Amino acid sequence: METVKLFEIVNKWCPEMLPFLKPNELDSLIVLRDGLGILEQGDAMEIIQYSICEHQNDVYIQ
Repeated sequence: METVKLFEIVNKWCPEMLPFLKPNELDSLIVLRDGLGILEQGDAMEIIQYSICEHQNDVYIQ
């Protein structure tokens, strides 16, 4: 198991998304069962999407 920040995943797999993510999103801790070295791009995108959705749960539209 390896714990990394979402920043590390985004930076490795899709750095073009960095300007669009909030600092608190990028600081999210992600636990990877098999570590960052074995993470595939499809899995990375799924983690990024899930993390964004989780942070939007606290947002209220007025």
